[in-house]
Amino acid sequence: MTEQVMHESETREFQAEAKQLLRLMVHSIYSDKDVFLRELLSNASDALDKLRLESMVDKELDVDTSDLHIELERDPVARTLTVRDNGIGMSRDDVVGLIGTIARSGTAELLDKLTRAKETQGSELIGQFGVGFYSAFMVADKVTVVTRRAGESTGTRWESEGESTYTVADVDDAPQGTAVTLHLKPVDTDDGMHDYTDTGVLRSIVTRYSDFLAWPIRMEVERVKPAETEDGESETVRESETLNSMKALWARPRSEVTDAEYAEFYKHISHDWADPLETMRLQAEGTFEYQALLFLPSRAPMDLFTRDAKRGVQLYVKRVFIMDDCEELMPEYLRFVKGVVDAQDLSLNVSREILQQDRQIRAMQRRLAKKVLSTVSGLVRSEEQADRDKYRTFWNQFGTCVKEGLVTDPDNHADILAIASFDSTRSADEQTTLAEYVERMPEDQEHIYYLTGRSREMVEKSPHMEAFTSKGVEVLILTDQIDEMWVEAGAEFQGKPFRSIAKGEVDLDSGSADDAADETAKEEFAGLLEWLRTTLSDHVKDVRLSSRLTTSPACLVGDEGDLSPELLRIYKQMGQPLPDIKRILEINPEHALVTGLRESHAKNADDPALGDVAQLLYGTTLLAEGEELPDPHRFAQLLAGRLADGLG
Repeated sequence: MTEQVMHESETREFQAEAKQLLRLMVHSIYSDKDVFLRELLSNASDALDKLRLESMVDKELDVDTSDLHIELERDPVARTLTVRDNGIGMSRDDVVGLIGTIARSGTAELLDKLTRAKETQGSELIGQFGVGFYSAFMVADKVTVVTRRAGESTGTRWESEGESTYTVADVDDAPQGTAVTLHLKPVDTDDGMHDYTDTGVLRSIVTRYSDFLAWPIRMEVERVKPAETEDGESETVRESETLNSMKALWARPRSEVTDAEYAEFYKHISHDWADPLETMRLQAEGTFEYQALLFLPSRAPMDLFTRDAKRGVQLYVKRVFIMDDCEELMPEYLRFVKGVVDAQDLSLNVSREILQQDRQIRAMQRRLAKKVLSTVSGLVRSEEQADRDKYRTFWNQFGTCVKEGLVTDPDNHADILAIASFDSTRSADEQTTLAEYVERMPEDQEHIYYLTGRSREMVEKSPHMEAFTSKGVEVLILTDQIDEMWVEAGAEFQGKPFRSIAKGEVDLDSGSADDAADETAKEEFAGLLEWLRTTLSDHVKDVRLSSRLTTSPACLVGDEGDLSPELLRIYKQMGQPLPDIKRILEINPEHALVTGLRESHAKNADDPALGDVAQLLYGTTLLAEGEELPDPHRFAQLLAGRLADGLG
């Protein structure tokens, strides 16, 4: 390298807080020392972008833009690493103004900005040469910058050991662009200080953080050249290697990327061996620009429902890697979605490692969630069998997870219901969407009927199902715990409210003859009903005749606003005990046990044995719906006694 001639050198003194600021930058802001290279490469990439733009705007600017690139130069003996670019470069004023940001702003004002970075937007501190550049002092005892702005003849040299002073001098014959040379600290693996002159270390950092930068990042490496003849000797040669792929698939037109390339990229970021189920692209333009490349996996990960599972998508800013699992960009119920989001500008804190909770992040999350839901909706509506198969695979793998959004994401409630499928009494083999259910509803049916339970078998055998089954009325079978929560919130679909067949009064019959029969039955059973209300008052809040039973003697139902027994049990398991809610006992006026009890009560209402029968009736009703008995020992004694009487 040609020796550079310096003149007009001056030494400047940092302000009083500068040392404290540097200590904060080096020890508190970044959790990983490797990110210093990400910051320097990002600065270099910005410089190349600016040169290309300025060369198009200023036709008089005489610059060569045919080979814009970044170069890493390492010297293991001298323990130096140089990051060089042939971009826009800086003037002396730029150096003092930009690199000197931390010195010029080395006051209580910048300290306050840094300490408040977690509560306020720190984007103004990121992307300028000052803050990211100073991360170099994490790994270097001294940093030297030599730069020359495009179109100028004189360059500038800036140097500092990060202590009390820094020097600035003019330089003759400096190449266009900027070279940042780090005089590296000793290797200390225990402290995360790697050997940053090692080709493997540098290659690994570039691949992780800067693989998709648009400009080539080059480095000279040594390779062993095989001998040309059997008797010859191999030789070691030095050649330039491009370390980054520059293949940001999300930035390339869809027509230029094959499905195989998308699948390979998905496997790379997700560590999944299977191809993705669906690929989604999104480009947002306007005041806030970003691109997204998202994937629906074809199978659920083993840790989908574990508390410590990693979730979120990869975040890039201007193709520079920021974080792996950015939870803020994807709602939790879509935690299985994989992919990349690349923003042109984003409010990060000063270390680029923690997102600020601002309107940009919330807007991005809403847009990304809408994209995922609309993609699945397209599969639901598609006439293609392949798409229908994809949807069934998706819902079988992730349906339970997606339904969490019915509780946590009210803005997308309707969209989630539109892509949901449920078991129903119509088929034991195929689920149904709500649109299909509504399409099959008779004209006079006003509600979407459902019943919750711990398994399909228990729901199908529930006494509440009897009248619906006998009359062929379709009922949704909801067996996921999350179902208990969202249906309780007054859900509806296409104007049809959901209604539990285990709550309120259900009357599937109509007509004056049926009404007259009901009134007659109420008169006949009035005495028994009143007696049962008194006898079972510790367990139920009312007793009435049922129109939903055909074969069972009785069932328990809740009022419209009551929480279901299963939901009460879930809340108790979550450590939120709630008082037990008494339900209504409905009895079947056509069942032999009920008619026999009515006749016995009419003959001798004071017979103590009738009280035992009432307790047995209540207990068997609990058992029929899978509930626990309040006093199993007492129930067993009563049952044994009645059986003995029957045998006698």
